[in-house]
Amino acid sequence: MTLEVRGGGRRLGDTVILDGVDVTVPEGSVAGLLGPNGSGKSTLLRLVAGVGDALPGRATESGRVLWRGQDLHALRPRERARRVALVEQDARTEVQLTVRDAVLLGRTPHRSRWSGDSPADHAAVDAALDAVDLTGLAHRTLGSLSGGERQRVHLARALAQAPELMLLDEPTNHLDIHAQLAALRLVRRAAGTGTTALVALHDLNLAAAYCDHVVVLARGRVAAAGTVDEVLVPEVIDPVYGVSTSVLRHPDTGRPVLTFQAATPNGVGEVSAGAWSGPVGSVTAP
Repeated sequence: MTLEVRGGGRRLGDTVILDGVDVTVPEGSVAGLLGPNGSGKSTLLRLVAGVGDALPGRATESGRVLWRGQDLHALRPRERARRVALVEQDARTEVQLTVRDAVLLGRTPHRSRWSGDSPADHAAVDAALDAVDLTGLAHRTLGSLSGGERQRVHLARALAQAPELMLLDEPTNHLDIHAQLAALRLVRRAAGTGTTALVALHDLNLAAAYCDHVVVLARGRVAAAGTVDEVLVPEVIDPVYGVSTSVLRHPDTGRPVLTFQAATPNGVGEVSAGAWSGPVGSVTAP
């Protein structure tokens, strides 16, 4: 069973943000969602989650989102929240919640409307805080934390939610190198227990190291999708990002390691990252 997006589109007035996107993510895998700034990664995640776009004005959507063959958008929000967790880049709150209370919000879909927090809820929160190494900060307020610490809180909330599908928008944003690796190890560990993850990343080498599949967006359309070895190649990366890519192999894992130089039609030099004008397609990840 899989996550399927068929003909996914979002338009804001006359501006096309997503244009007929087809994506398939196998269940239990970690799929990286890649692409330059403005390519539609965050919009696609919000489309899958069934939440409104952050852009001002009226947006129109098209297409279908299926999870295990069921239309996600046809579910009631509470039922959808039991299946899907979305972690956005800068999830903020005006309420001065403690770290523990913020993570406890992840248990909301699993409680009846009038019931209190159960021992199982508190156990899930304890486990999530421990997983992101924030147990010692549980009683701090969100506003007192660094950007990286807040990012770990939101990841803990998603873990406490115990979703079938995690949608993560730049989960390594604001994190140092150690915390970036730790966060993606958590995502891989969740996938090992059956959770499917679709993760927007800017760092292609993190995608190469931790993802099973990758989807590359360019100008709101799918430029390529498939396994890491199929997609993270110069033939795909160079025209999308406007760079010259070399692919090496990690001596321990055998996974790709990418190095980049800015490229021009005449060789190495400067180029706009938006210079890509090649064809796009909708190649489904196997």
